[in-house]
Amino acid sequence: MEVLYERCCGLDVHKNTVVACIMVTPPNGRVKKTIRTFGTTTAEILALRDWIDAEQVSHIAMESTGIFWRPFYNLLEDEHTIILVNAHHMKSVPGRKTDVKDSEWIADLLRHGLLKASFIPPKPFRDVRDLMRYRKSLVYMRVEEINRLQKVLETANIKLASVATNVLGKSGRQMLEALIAGEDDPQALTELAIGKLRAKLPQLEKALEGRVESHHRLLLKAIIAHLDFLEQQMQQLLAEIETRMRPFKETLDLLMSIPGIQLLSALTILSEVGTDVSAFPSDKHFASWIGVCPGNKQSAGKHLSGHATKGNMFLRATLAEVCWCLSRMKDNYLSTQHHRFARRMVKPRPL
Repeated sequence: MEVLYERCCGLDVHKNTVVACIMVTPPNGRVKKTIRTFGTTTAEILALRDWIDAEQVSHIAMESTGIFWRPFYNLLEDEHTIILVNAHHMKSVPGRKTDVKDSEWIADLLRHGLLKASFIPPKPFRDVRDLMRYRKSLVYMRVEEINRLQKVLETANIKLASVATNVLGKSGRQMLEALIAGEDDPQALTELAIGKLRAKLPQLEKALEGRVESHHRLLLKAIIAHLDFLEQQMQQLLAEIETRMRPFKETLDLLMSIPGIQLLSALTILSEVGTDVSAFPSDKHFASWIGVCPGNKQSAGKHLSGHATKGNMFLRATLAEVCWCLSRMKDNYLSTQHHRFARRMVKPRPL
C-alpha cells in the first residue's frame, strides 16, 4: 500500500499518560518504529513536542478521547498537521489491545492516509465555544432551579403557577419575596399583582391560600438567591462572548438576517463552526456532521436502520429551536417551506 507520509506519529492519549509511536519510512521501505511514553503535564507535552520536532515528524494523529486530547492539540497545532480521529472510525486489531499497539495502529493508518480528520474550528472560536457551552449548562441549571421552586410551592399548596404564566415575572417575584418575608394573607399577596394578572384576582387569591412553613421560606430564599446568581453569571458570560466576537460582527449580522436566528443562535452557530466551512464538501456533509439527516444502513438490499448520527448536539439543539421559531412565523421562504412539509409529517403525540 502506498505510503503518503514518510514521517508520522500516532498518539494514544489517556488521562495521565500518552504513548507516542513515530514511524519513519526510508527509501528502502523498511519502517523504523520508535515508541515512548510521556506524562500529560505541560512540561511532558513540551518534551514530546521537542522529540517530535527532532524526528522531523510532519503529521500527527490521535483519537478524540474525552477532553484529554485538547492540551496536546493546543500545544502542537501551531507547527504540525494534526489529525483528530473519531475512535469509532478506527478499530484496533482484535486480541492485541495495549497502549503501545494502539499508538502503532494509529501511526500505521496515518502513514497510509487511511484516517479521516474530525472538524476542529480555529482557536478563537474554540474559546468562545467553551464559554457558550458553559452558559448553556447554566441555562439548564436555571431550569432545574425553577422546577425546584415549583415543587416547593406545590408542597406548600401555593398554586401560583396555575394562574400566573410566569412565576418569576415581576408580579410573581414580588409575591415570592413577600412569602419569604413571612406574609401569609392571600388578599395581601394578591394586591401585589400588576398588569394583566390583575384580571385574575379572584383565582389568584384562591391560588395563594396555602400552608407556607418556615422550611418552605428557607428553601424559597435559597432557590431565588441561586437563580439571581445564575442570571448574573449568564449576563457576564454573554458580555465576554460578545466582546470576543466583535471582529466577526459582519458575519453575525449576516447570520441574524436569516429568519428565526437571533443573537444567541448566531453566536452558537459561529462558535461551533467558525467562518470557514470549506472542510465540508457540500451541505449534505454539513447536515450529516450536525446529525440532522437520516442515516443509511443497508445490507442485502434491505434497509436496516435510518437513525441519525449523534452529531453536534449543541448545534443541533440550536437549529431545532430556530425551526420552532420558523413554525410560528409567516411571510418568509423558510416558514413557507416548513408549513408545506408539515402537512405531510406525523404530528407529535401529546404527552
